[in-house]
Amino acid sequence: MAMNSETYKLVRGLGLVAAISVIIGNVIGTGVFLKARVMTCNVGEPFWVIMAWVAAGILSLAGALTYAELTAMKPEAGGPYVFLRDSFGKVSSFLFGWMQIFIAKTGAQASVAVVFAIAVNDYLGGGLKSTLFSTSILGVPFEFTTLQIIAVMVIIIFTTLNCLSVALSGQIATFLTFVKIALVIFVAAGAFLFVTGGGLANFSLAATGGTCEGVGSTVTFGSPDYSFFAGFAAAMLGALWGYDGWDNLTYVAGEVKDPNRNIPLAIIGSVLLIILLYVFASVAYFWVLDPTTIASVSKDGSVAAVVVGKFFAADVASVATGAAVAVFTIGLMLSSLGTLHTSILSGSRIPYAMAKDRQMFPFFEKLSINSVPVNSVLFQGLWASILALSGSFDTLTDYVIFGSWIFYGLVTASIFVFRSKYPNAERPYKAWGYPIVPVIFLFVTGWLLINTIMSSPKSSLIGIGLIILGLPVYFYLNSKGSNGLEDRGNDEEGNGGQAA
Repeated sequence: MAMNSETYKLVRGLGLVAAISVIIGNVIGTGVFLKARVMTCNVGEPFWVIMAWVAAGILSLAGALTYAELTAMKPEAGGPYVFLRDSFGKVSSFLFGWMQIFIAKTGAQASVAVVFAIAVNDYLGGGLKSTLFSTSILGVPFEFTTLQIIAVMVIIIFTTLNCLSVALSGQIATFLTFVKIALVIFVAAGAFLFVTGGGLANFSLAATGGTCEGVGSTVTFGSPDYSFFAGFAAAMLGALWGYDGWDNLTYVAGEVKDPNRNIPLAIIGSVLLIILLYVFASVAYFWVLDPTTIASVSKDGSVAAVVVGKFFAADVASVATGAAVAVFTIGLMLSSLGTLHTSILSGSRIPYAMAKDRQMFPFFEKLSINSVPVNSVLFQGLWASILALSGSFDTLTDYVIFGSWIFYGLVTASIFVFRSKYPNAERPYKAWGYPIVPVIFLFVTGWLLINTIMSSPKSSLIGIGLIILGLPVYFYLNSKGSNGLEDRGNDEEGNGGQAA
């Protein structure tokens, strides 16, 4: 039974551990297991691969320090949407919400669900996959398989779980997060404990002669037209993909217990822990395998799987067998489910926050008797299922990466607006290193955006175009007269900027 939000309110049911789990559960997915190959191809040497992970982690931490101040100051559902609305205006916040609802969050959910289905199929020897029909749409081949149906079933299951209560969602996120952390430690620690023949000698080698399947020549170490700066930028982008999601808690800030204390602790503590785990895993990879071997792993394979296979296997050719590989595969499947679960939990709060501002259809503002924005959760699940069935999620998420970093920059820049506009507002936590830390974040973000435009101009422009497609919807929703946003802003200003 769905009720009006005036009848029920969001419940602060997420404690500190659950809040940390919302972040780590979304961040640690497949990046730490899959990106080592490409990053090694990009920079060639173990030292620079590790430096790319550290640099990307520090950049994420710089963003996290800023987001911690903003979120503790405005612990509301929707997080970045709220920050953009109250700093740069409702057009920027609407386009951010549009991108998250229809492309970024739902596209990522579809992708993770399909990855889970593929992993289950591989684990069972390929017996689950069956092509139901294949066709061509506008000249593009399209195949509909049973794996897409499995992906949709997984989305339905976790959408249903997220409709029950935020406390239960937090408990599920906590359990799956412990699985994720255990998986990383299992791979990294096992490399030192169970593999013979590894050593420091690998750290003095370079990826000379690696196949680097699917990696562009301009960012492949050792190629004639290789540039170190382009290669390191590409490695950092790969690492940043592995860190993506550190802002996840901001979307459910309205449901965190004791937000003034728990939000900064969760955001900053989670990023620091993830940096340590990622560096630990990277060192373990190179302890077991030389750079050329890592660079030669198949683009559909996983360096982590090769390392785990070496626990019991005498050579790389026999890594497909052994109890360790089975444990790793099951852990990776559970890790995918954890990412899906926390993404559904956080993403559904965006349309809810927008509907409260009359910037999205009122349908999304409804809360259930359990104080969950159930209509937002259900719509998100429906759209993610459509993307999973269509197979278009990978293309959409690739295109929107550029736009995502534009919004990361805008949200970070909003701290300067709030410091200027509301100097006396209550700030339970103040960003460490202000203004230097957010300025560094903005400079590096600008560098990454420029590099992306130069290396992938088509994808960058299409990504911007997909975001701009939200403008007709924005003008439609605002053509009906006052939407109440101005009144809300005046109320915030009238209370001395407490909400700011």
